[in-house]
Amino acid sequence: MPSIAIQISGMRCMSCAGKVERIAATIAGVRLAQVDLMGQRLVLQLADDADFPVLATELDAALAAGGYTAQWLAHTYAVGHLSCAGCARKVEQQARRIAGVYTATVDVLGKRLNVQVANAEVLEQLESAEASIGYPLQLLGDVAVEPASPDASCDLAEQSAAAPASLLANAAAASAMAGQSAVATATAPLTSSLSASQRSATDKPAAAPPAVKPHVARDYPLWHVVAAFVLALPLLAPMLWSFVSPAPMEHWMLPPLWQLLLAAPVQFYLGARFYRGAFYALKSGTGSMDLLVAIGTSAAFGLSVYNGWFANISAMPALFFESASVVIAFVLLGKYLEEGVKQQTQSALSALAELQPQQVRVWRDGAWQWLALSQVALGDRVQVKPGERIALDGLVLAGESQVDEALISGESQPLHKTQGDLLVSGALNIDGVLEFLVQKRARESRLQQLISQVEQAQLSKAPLQQRVDRISSYFVPAVLVIALLTCVLTYLTTAQLEPAILHAVAVLVIACPCALGLATPAALVVGIGRAASFGILLKDAATLDALSRIDTVFFDKTGTVTLGTPTLARSHVLLDIAEGTALQWAASLQQHSEHPQAQAFLQANTQPLLAVQNYQVLPGLGVQATLPELSASHSFATLPDAAPAQPVYLALGSVRLAQRLQLDVPAELRDASSLLLQLVVPVDSAAQTPAAAGHARLLAAFWLDDALRPSAMPAVAALRQLGVQSVLLSGDLTSRVQSAAAQLGVCQWFAEQQPEQKLQQIEQAQQRGQHVAMVGDGINDAPALAKAEVGIALTTGTQVAAASSQVSLLHGDLALLVAAVEVSRHTRRVIWQNLGWAFGFNLLAIPAAALGYLTPALAGAAMAMSSVLVVSNALRLRRWSPTPLAQLRANTPQVVRDLFH
Repeated sequence: MPSIAIQISGMRCMSCAGKVERIAATIAGVRLAQVDLMGQRLVLQLADDADFPVLATELDAALAAGGYTAQWLAHTYAVGHLSCAGCARKVEQQARRIAGVYTATVDVLGKRLNVQVANAEVLEQLESAEASIGYPLQLLGDVAVEPASPDASCDLAEQSAAAPASLLANAAAASAMAGQSAVATATAPLTSSLSASQRSATDKPAAAPPAVKPHVARDYPLWHVVAAFVLALPLLAPMLWSFVSPAPMEHWMLPPLWQLLLAAPVQFYLGARFYRGAFYALKSGTGSMDLLVAIGTSAAFGLSVYNGWFANISAMPALFFESASVVIAFVLLGKYLEEGVKQQTQSALSALAELQPQQVRVWRDGAWQWLALSQVALGDRVQVKPGERIALDGLVLAGESQVDEALISGESQPLHKTQGDLLVSGALNIDGVLEFLVQKRARESRLQQLISQVEQAQLSKAPLQQRVDRISSYFVPAVLVIALLTCVLTYLTTAQLEPAILHAVAVLVIACPCALGLATPAALVVGIGRAASFGILLKDAATLDALSRIDTVFFDKTGTVTLGTPTLARSHVLLDIAEGTALQWAASLQQHSEHPQAQAFLQANTQPLLAVQNYQVLPGLGVQATLPELSASHSFATLPDAAPAQPVYLALGSVRLAQRLQLDVPAELRDASSLLLQLVVPVDSAAQTPAAAGHARLLAAFWLDDALRPSAMPAVAALRQLGVQSVLLSGDLTSRVQSAAAQLGVCQWFAEQQPEQKLQQIEQAQQRGQHVAMVGDGINDAPALAKAEVGIALTTGTQVAAASSQVSLLHGDLALLVAAVEVSRHTRRVIWQNLGWAFGFNLLAIPAAALGYLTPALAGAAMAMSSVLVVSNALRLRRWSPTPLAQLRANTPQVVRDLFH
């Protein structure tokens, strides 16, 4: 009866402990649940037949519903001897048999195993279990970090608060600037206290050690391939020469002993890996390519030995050493080429990893020293010069420079960085020397988060791949049965053992489970990596699959198709007041507001701001305040009950505020963004009854314009060309949404939609059979983003929107949305091409081999090349590029004219 301990967060008292025990006890497969409150652990006694992944999934959901969270440990391993999709399937199956392993996913291209486990003890069981079936594991991702001093740790706790909390929510950095200023002030003395010698060291640091690229060991070394062909060629040459020579083939054959001496090293030394793989496959009760190759070549080799020494054949015996050796040589060649192609599929991750320098210039012992990245600690002072990349996230202490963050955040223009600003790892320092305080370890940096996100997406499996994996699990047993039937039927029809065995050998070696297993993951890895290189971050493979089927995209308006930075378009003054004066008053009312509309008034105003008192925000209506510098002597201040010396109350708000005050707003002003009002008494926003008529007067009206993103119109046009319908879904006023829809060429739009109404629109579209994506950037978009089949967030939006989405578009470029649809469809097309080739090859080649149309040598060569072809086809995705935005813009006017005329 296995026992598993799981860390639980959220337990605070014995009542919580009891609740967690009761929740766990309801899960099928749990015999006993006990909580260690001091250790924050849940200990489960499981039934012998418990399916732990299923149990863990149910437990996760039940605990979350009760307000608790199971803390699973995530680890990544490098897997040794992993050569094909069959190996990957065995590793996954072995891992999932271990109680305590929640998830196990193998990336066959990167040769990595990603697991979530209950505790560290499970890792030991996992490593032992995988080694027992021939796949040794090496834990990855642990970075040795020199601990910071206790004092530094305390300081950094405050400094870290200034850093962005999310990779995708760049907007969070703006709200953290207040914290940055405090940190900059606190750290300023560090800069000024540098001695002259230190300044000199700053200018002339030690030379950087030469970068050394790690050597990646191949499972199939080149010398193995060369040696196999060198030994196999003398065996194969006589057979090839016999096709052009009139002399009998026996004249060119080597003596049996020589053939044995050449074939044995190929079979038992260079081909030993296939025997090892076959042994572990049989031990684990699964099939693999190794098993097929080992059985097939052993049959040909064994038949040759029998004919040569035990069959009492007086003439030159029929030997087939060349078949066994050439099959092994071609399989080794195919695997060698396949490994090289697989490494190219990881180019996107490699490019990201290369953005992080492995050597860092650190201030240690009174001088600048080059240290390995793993030796840098929190609180260290790091220097970066022009042309160098920033290795770690940190806070600028000294210096000034332009920094290019395009590859990390998608920001198209270099950013000016000075004291107190945040730096992100992977960014390029352009023209100045910067010194910064390390705030995050390498594995916690923004760059590593980006790499991790791409890795997790590549490790995930699309629904189609899961179905193919199930088919592949029956492939090898089916091939073994077909080979056996081929041998028996051929012998019964010819009464000869040799052709029966050779036909069976050809069936075994022509079958290619590798091509079948690589068809989907190879394309997904390249497609997801290529998308990431253009700033399209996909959550997982299922997202890419869903995105390829999208036929309807719902857009939020403000901040999504528009820039989200309103500007003052026009104004209208009702009384005898200069427009500049009315704007001055409106801007003065907005000077303490953080609303985006406030910035529009402040930027448009050219006059000094007036002091305000009694400032109050009216939720959903606007703002109000008194302006002491204005007096009731103004000509417009002739309202009932207005005392001559009474301070002037002004309000700036929506049409709803005017209606609240029972003002009759002229029809031509009802679409105004904001109205400037004079009040006798302040508005009571909590009152349930409207104010008395005549206690307010309309002074001016203002119209704000939130310009469309430059990429919005061409993106909508391009989506239409791809057969994707665009719908505008906004909480803004009808007039503004209608205007934006007309500019975009969008026929269907919905205005004044609350979050729950947006959710209903998504649900109704799905009920009509539409495949829906939602693009948004605000908190009110989160429910719709979560409900849509694909939620797409702009990284210029909120963290809530990013957390609810499956796709993130860097720097808010809607052209990337078109690119995301294009790359998903292109990837899906390549997947189907690969699957068509893999299934078609096996469906045609296996019967041909069974009927004797293919020799074992030719069958081995064809099998070896088939998997290379599949991966090479996937590599075509590396040449994919999104449709240029300029081309989309050029196509837009005609599309819009066709739509409206």
